[in-house]
Amino acid sequence: MLTVNGVELVADRCGVLWWPARSTVAVADLHLEKGSGYAARGALVPPYDTTETLARLTEVIVRLQPERVICLGDSFHDRGAAGRLAPADAARLSALIAGRDWIWIAGNHDPSPPDVWGGRVLGSLTDGALVFRHEAQRGAVGELSGHYHPKATIRTRGRRVTARCFVGDGRRLILPAFGAYTGGLDVLDPAIAGLLDRRFHVHLVGRSRLYSLPRGALVH
Repeated sequence: MLTVNGVELVADRCGVLWWPARSTVAVADLHLEKGSGYAARGALVPPYDTTETLARLTEVIVRLQPERVICLGDSFHDRGAAGRLAPADAARLSALIAGRDWIWIAGNHDPSPPDVWGGRVLGSLTDGALVFRHEAQRGAVGELSGHYHPKATIRTRGRRVTARCFVGDGRRLILPAFGAYTGGLDVLDPAIAGLLDRRFHVHLVGRSRLYSLPRGALVH
């Protein structure tokens, strides 16, 4: 359990944020069809990331049964990504959206997210003390965002371990990228650290649980 601007939230072990009081799941940076986008430019990347990403998202939705899902931008890797979805992946996405209040927040990779499978497209969403958007804005309070694909590194048992993470300071929270082929930016990089109070915390995403750590426990 964590608190952002006085609101109790749950950082889920799969890398999504759960708001029980609103029956809401927030997920960041799916980057669907990133593999096929790279393959079209000659990169030798297996084009199975969408299938894997949607399978993990399905597990989360089946387990939590949210009434609302908010995708925090860059849900699709580029403007043509929706047209490259395999029929089975498109059908799975359509089934996830059906019967829910599904919100596509516009991102820099998908400034006009497709809504052919349903859902609403918004630039941002404010609900009570929280605001959902793609990229953090300096000085914002109650903000939940993605964009930066945060990751953090710790030293344990004589070795370095790096994992994607949630990072926040009580006023705002940046979610980890959920997509299978998404990289990451270290939270100690000024682009992320400069947005947060110096006493920020991270919640590292492990294989079966989260590990909550203060900034002081991190290494470059």
